[in-house]
Amino acid sequence: MNREQKRNMQRQGQVGATDRRRAQRATPREFFTQVREEMRQVAWPTRPETINYTSIVAFVLIFMTLLIFGLGAGFSKFVTFLFTK
Repeated sequence: MNREQKRNMQRQGQVGATDRRRAQRATPREFFTQVREEMRQVAWPTRPETINYTSIVAFVLIFMTLLIFGLGAGFSKFVTFLFTK
């Protein structure tokens, strides 16, 4: 939330002028307990999904690398051809 939003909220009476909320820090034990609870809620991909996604990323990476290399080499040859004549 930026200053302008805070000022608008103060004008509308939604937030007091001295309302400064601070997050309480958790102890390291509480932190790791909360992290473990959150990690249990994550929808982890299955092994076949992970393999599928990895192969898609690898294919796109190789394709884009070859495309950019090809375009660079092609433009380089074209510019060299223009300046040699």
